[in-house]
Amino acid sequence: MSKVSVIGAGSWGTALAVLLHKNGHEVTVWSKFQEEIDMLREKHEHVDKLPGVILPENMEFTTDLQRAVEGREVLVLAVPSPFTRGTSKMLKEFVKEDQVIVNVAKGVEESTLMTLSEIIEEEVPKAQVAVLSGPSHAEEVGRGIPTAIVVGAKKRKTAEMLQNMFMNDVFRVYTSSDVLGIELGGALKNVVALAAGIADGLGYGDNSKAALITRGSMEIARLGMAMGAKFETFCGLTGIGDLIVTCASMHSRNRRAGILIGQGKTMEEAMAEVKMVVEGVYSAKAAMGLAAKYNVQLPVIEQVNKVLFENKPASEAVKDLMLRDKKIEVIDAQWEE
Repeated sequence: MSKVSVIGAGSWGTALAVLLHKNGHEVTVWSKFQEEIDMLREKHEHVDKLPGVILPENMEFTTDLQRAVEGREVLVLAVPSPFTRGTSKMLKEFVKEDQVIVNVAKGVEESTLMTLSEIIEEEVPKAQVAVLSGPSHAEEVGRGIPTAIVVGAKKRKTAEMLQNMFMNDVFRVYTSSDVLGIELGGALKNVVALAAGIADGLGYGDNSKAALITRGSMEIARLGMAMGAKFETFCGLTGIGDLIVTCASMHSRNRRAGILIGQGKTMEEAMAEVKMVVEGVYSAKAAMGLAAKYNVQLPVIEQVNKVLFENKPASEAVKDLMLRDKKIEVIDAQWEE
């Protein structure tokens, strides 16, 4: 049994806290919001974000960050991506040498173009930083629906330790050393999911969505490989797997926001209606910054940016994608004379 703290009491943090407790670990959940902690203590349920998933009586809930950090082997950082840096700054004071922080949010910081693990390493240099990602809606993990996911770390022993900690008969965990590929797949699939949702909101069909998912996956892989990630990662759970589940499910806040935008709402109106952090909005601009830095074309993600931030009509964005210059799909194709 290990002592684990989940830093962030949103839907994903709550679901993972339940999972880790079922695996026999001593779990503490931290939130900066006293009213959220009071709700969890009194109701043993996150009524707003994960209704129906009951938290055990002997799980600890606190707003005291020092109490949540000290003496814990692993910290699960489960705050939304825009708050990763700020929370990491607060953690720095209490984290001990080689304490493990496993980040479970998905995003790229717009101002620096850093991945979330890079941010944590910069702010908390004492920590060993790992990532956990894959096709995994909190609503389903909280209910014990079979799920497969990947843990990425620079050191094999860290990855295998986390694999043993999280894995059970309904939560299968693979390991990987490609932390960069895992993070890029997780962050940028949210942008493609916005595009898929927009197509749904416009009333388009399965053909349209399949095209967006497929071409979007190639954009993510193209950028990732230019940055040094492995192509196989983008074919796996944290690549095409996470992309499929986020583009297809109504659990996906990014897809739901995209649907609303396709129906004519502004980005701000869509985010307000979803009532959760739509991380694809924050990663969209960062993706274009990375594309410029590494000289990679991202036509689907570029059009999403224009819809989000330049008030381009969604139907016009789709039309411009369809009417791009003619392309070949397979590079270095061997033609018969």
